[in-house]
Formats: sequence, C-alpha cells, structure tokens
Amino acid sequence: MRLPPRPDLTWKDDGTPVDARVGDVYFSIEDGLAESRAVFLAGCGLPGAWASGADHTIAELGFGTGLNFLAAWQMWRAHRTGAGWLSFVSFEGYPLDVEDIARALTPWPELRPLAEKLCAAWPARAKGIRQITWPEERLTLTLHIGRIEDTLPGAQFTADAWFLDGFSPAKNAAMWDEALWPEMARRSRPGTRASTFTVAGAVRRGLQNAGFAIEKKPGHGRKRERLEAVFKPTEAALPRQPVCPPKVAIVGAGIAGASLARVLHDRGAQVRVYDRATGPGQGTSGNPMALVMPRLDAGETVQAQLLIDAYLTAQAFYQDRPGVIQTETFHRPRDARETERFAKLLADPPLGLEQLEALSGGGLLHKKSLIVTPQQLLPALLDGIEGVWSTDADVDRHARTVNGEGYDAVILASGSALAAICPELELTGRLGQVDWVQSQVDAPPSALACGHYAIASGSARLWGATFAAHSGGPPETSEAARLENAAALETLSPYWVKDARRGEVKSRAGVRATTADRLPLIGPLVDAAEMAADRQVLERARWQIAPEDYAVPGTYIIGGLGSRGFTWAPWAARLISADIFGDPDPATPETRRAIVPNRQILRKLKRQTG
Repeated sequence: MRLPPRPDLTWKDDGTPVDARVGDVYFSIEDGLAESRAVFLAGCGLPGAWASGADHTIAELGFGTGLNFLAAWQMWRAHRTGAGWLSFVSFEGYPLDVEDIARALTPWPELRPLAEKLCAAWPARAKGIRQITWPEERLTLTLHIGRIEDTLPGAQFTADAWFLDGFSPAKNAAMWDEALWPEMARRSRPGTRASTFTVAGAVRRGLQNAGFAIEKKPGHGRKRERLEAVFKPTEAALPRQPVCPPKVAIVGAGIAGASLARVLHDRGAQVRVYDRATGPGQGTSGNPMALVMPRLDAGETVQAQLLIDAYLTAQAFYQDRPGVIQTETFHRPRDARETERFAKLLADPPLGLEQLEALSGGGLLHKKSLIVTPQQLLPALLDGIEGVWSTDADVDRHARTVNGEGYDAVILASGSALAAICPELELTGRLGQVDWVQSQVDAPPSALACGHYAIASGSARLWGATFAAHSGGPPETSEAARLENAAALETLSPYWVKDARRGEVKSRAGVRATTADRLPLIGPLVDAAEMAADRQVLERARWQIAPEDYAVPGTYIIGGLGSRGFTWAPWAARLISADIFGDPDPATPETRRAIVPNRQILRKLKRQTG
C-alpha cells in the first residue's frame, strides 16, 4: 500500500487519544505536556543547550499528536538566542489526520497558537519527507512518513538530542527494534543526549551497545523511572558554534533562482541574485501563467517518490503567496497505455482523496493543483533580496567568485544558459510555446490536461505547450507551434474554446533545459576534468560514487528542470539550502543519486569506456 496507514484511533472519556492497533495512549492521562517537559526537554538538557546561540537538531521517534514538538517549540520561543535555528526531525509510520491532531491538543490552551500554526501547515497524507519551515520562528520540522525500518536508514542529519517516544516497547516492538540503536549512533555526535520514558532492558542494552552511557532518573507521574543517555561520554563533547550567515550568490532569476533566494534568505543567508535581464522571470519562467500539477507514476520507485516530494513541496511553498491560485485539474489519458497507467495508479494511489480522485469516464482529478502568475510571484519571492540586473555573471567556480567578488557559496540556476556555462552536463534545449487570449468574461480558475494543457483564470485563457527540438539561438514563436497548440486545445475542449478561436491570440516561446532521463540536476557542481582523469579508478569502482565526490567546494547547480520548473524549484531550493547550512536533508541518498549532477558525466565516461 503506497499511502501511509492511519492509526486505529479511539478516544477515552477524558479526551485522551488511543491507538487501538497497539493498545496504548499517545500521552499520559495525568498531564502529557508536563511529561514532555520533564522527560524529553529537561532530559535532553533543554533549554540550556541553546544558550550558545548555535543551531540545534532534535530527532524524535514517533511524532504522534505533535505534543513533544509543540512543547519544544514553546520553549524555543522563550529561550532561543542569537541567530540559531532549531531543526526538529521526527519519524511517523501512522500519521494522524489534521482534525485529530487539533482535537488531541485541545487540553492545552497555552499551546493553541502553535497548534494552529502546525495544523495550518500539516502536510498531505503521503509517504516521504515533508519539511515545514517557519522562518519567523527560526524553526523547521522535517517529517519522515513511513515505517521506521524504511525511513530512518535513509534519513540524513546529525542530532544533538533524541526524544525516544514510540508507544511502549511491549506494545510497539518495531519502534524499538535492535536495528534502531546503531542508526541512532550514526546520526549522533559526541555529547548528543537521548531521553525516554521507558527503562525496558532491551532499550538500556541497545543504547549502551551503540555507545550511549545511560542513567536511570525518577519517572514522571505513575512511572517510577525513566532513562537519560549521552553518546560516547568518554570523548569530549564538541561545542556547537554560533551561526555565521553565509554569503551566497545565485546566477539566474527565473523560478529556480527566485525560490532559492527566498529559501536561503529566510534561513538567514546573505543573498545576491545576478541576471542578465532587467528583472526576474524574463526567460522561460516568464510565461503569463503556469500550471503546477503532479506527474504520478504507478510504481513505487525512487523517481515516483521524488516527483511526489517535489509536487507537495511546491504546494506548501506557494501557499498564500501572491500570484498563486488553487484549482482542480482534469487530467485525461492520452492513449490506451496511459489509461492503463492511470487505472494502476488509482488502484494503489500515492496521494489521499483530498488530493487525488478518479474522473468519471477515465482520468485523474488533481484537487489541489495550482495556477501561477509568474509576474506576481517572482517579484514577491525576491522581495527584500539584492538583485544585480542587466549584468552578465562571470563565475569562477573554483574560486567561488562572481564578477571578482568572493562568496561562501555560488549557485548556478540560469536555465538554458547552463548548457553554455557547463557543456559537460549535456543539457538539451527544448523549445516550448504557449498561446493565450484575454476574454471579456471573468472565469473561475480551472485547468485541463492531456499531454498539453489549458488554463483559465479571471479574463486570461492560456494553452500549450509545445516541446520541440531547439537548434540554438534566441527562442522564436512559430505558426507551426500555434497550430499544434490549437489542435491540442480542440482536443481538450475547454468551455472557453470559442474565446480562443475569435480572440487576438498572443504567443510566447522559451527554451527549456532538459536531461536525457528527464530528471533535474540538483546538487554540487562537479569537476568533470578530475573525473575524466580518474576514469580507470571509476571503472574499477563499477562507477559507484557518492553525490559529493568530485564536487567543486561551495558551488552548486539547479538545472535541467524541463517543463516542470515551477514544480521542481521549491524542492530543489530546500536541498541546496540543506547542503549549505548542514541542515537535515529533505531527500534520501537514493533520491540524491537520481538527481546528482555527476550522473551526466558518469554516463559519458562509461560510453567512452565501452
């Protein structure tokens, strides 16, 4: 089953939630909040560990109702110092619905403002990694949704503290399996603390065998004892250093560059954006409207998962921003093969009914897709961020300079121009044309898709887009592309098709940078010459290298987004931000390997070897 299962939730008369699946309560009936503070916050030395003003990462096994998270958030608000950032990483196999979270947290009015923020941002029901960031709070919640034996091994972070809060070991053995402890150790630093309500023998032995020194402490409420632990106490604890905001240059002010700038600025970086145009979004990102809808695969593959992660990240990132309207997209199959794929998809859907539904007569209804107006969205994303316009960016990737000025990180996000800057990446240009008219009648937002797409919002009607080979030079509109789009519009048959026939049709073309496998390039830019020099070494290693191997320090790339730039960009920005700040990763190692820029160069070297 691709959807994460719901807990078997029941409620006691006093309002305490119970998961009947394991026969255990989510929190103490005496006072769950007091228990969270005594067992987990105090047990991990909080808030004292925040006094230095450094970043801090808490990892939790078992998100449940979110009570521990809100208790930590409330304490963080009261005691944070300097520019430090709190990252809270949690694992949950049976996520609650947002209505149940709101109900479970009602006993604590003091938490209501934070509970409302959490519920407003609660992610869609789907497996994968979901990140929620509150920049004004200097706080990120990273949720790993899925079975703990699947999610923890692929999670990338280093914890300063662990909250071990699964249900009782006697009732929920999977959350306390012996395989857990070495995974914890691999994600801990000397001095990392852990706390839990249980003193079960298997838990004590597991922590000790993994290098934690344990100590029994007086329990809370009816519990006589609890555990506190410190990782490798014989080694000196490494002090966390106060935050020094990095200075970052971004080359390109399309949707990739603008999303990056917003995410990095909100995280605390000093950001400057360079673009040869006079302002943002004048390349392919500058169409009058864009449609953000998912590309869903029937199989449970790495590619299928990263497409879902990117789409849901885009939904959350664009929420309530200027120039973004939620709509429903009616997605019809193009042929018998796609009809079969849709049927398989709906038989085991990766998204819940609040997101995805079957259409009568065949097809998919994407309930929370988005219509974007780039001319409104991109300036809003770049608000408060320095831009250097009408200027070519001369990048020295090894020195990390742009036009002679040094930076801690340089990110290339310049769309089709990347093909000339980094020819070793073998990006291919595809010419895309959209057509549009202005109607005399306002319409509610709507979208149709079947290979091409048609969008209506207000008086605007837009349709397209072609995806043709591009031989070079500036993008130009063509009558052939207009006819192709017109034929597709007739097939889609929106209710406003007559408006398009008799209106004054305008056209716009842009070149989209694509890769051979249609997946983007996101991550460290690599030294192609060094890789080529090591060809024999790579061949002996069966071409298995890590994403960071051969990386040019501090230089990153977001490219090859193809026709899904508005979908990929926010997720890509989260990945690059995590790299720069050393934050918990919103992607697994398998996902990173699928999008790593060095894969293009590896393929070329393998072809040459063969």
